[in-house]
Amino acid sequence: MGIITALRMNDRKKQVSVFIDGSFSFTVVEDVAVTAGLKIGQHLLAEQIIELKQASLFKSCLEAALHYLGYRPRSEAEVRQRLRRRGFSGKVVDEVIICLKERRLIDDVAFAHYWKDNRLSFRPRSRRLIKLELRQKGVAAEMANEVLEDLDDENAAYEAGLKKARVLSGLDYNEFNRRLSGYLRRRGFDYRTVSSAVARLWQERQTYSV
Repeated sequence: MGIITALRMNDRKKQVSVFIDGSFSFTVVEDVAVTAGLKIGQHLLAEQIIELKQASLFKSCLEAALHYLGYRPRSEAEVRQRLRRRGFSGKVVDEVIICLKERRLIDDVAFAHYWKDNRLSFRPRSRRLIKLELRQKGVAAEMANEVLEDLDDENAAYEAGLKKARVLSGLDYNEFNRRLSGYLRRRGFDYRTVSSAVARLWQERQTYSV
């Protein structure tokens, strides 16, 4: 047990350094210090200090996760990896993940749908390639398959090639076919799907070559 003899605030980091019996003891985030009602002259047991440190670590880890999630949805695996890179590990990461799931801020099914829709809207690519991306982000294969089961590669290839075809519309067929086929293959579409999309876009070129 000890007595708090000083509390020093770091405004930039929003942390409070706690001094016990005249010596620095530990640091907690401001919110934890306020919630605990820390004040000079307060007696703290060893168990209370441990609890304060754990609460502060959880708060810091949670805030790091929320900041990361603020840019776009993430998979559970992405969040875990990010937190580990920030120096958090073990039990606190598990606790934060549980908290985020309870608040529905982490949901791999919702993330997979978001990723699929984003890709199809802005960077169309094949079902196989989108699945590979989801697997690389830690989404389970069965879950990825379920989310992508209604994806039509032929339509996706057409949509992916439409903008490019407008740029290539002034070329002869051989060059149009070579360049557009390569473009679509790099987006993961197979030979049959690419051939079908290129033929369709070549036939329609008069509608967008103006």
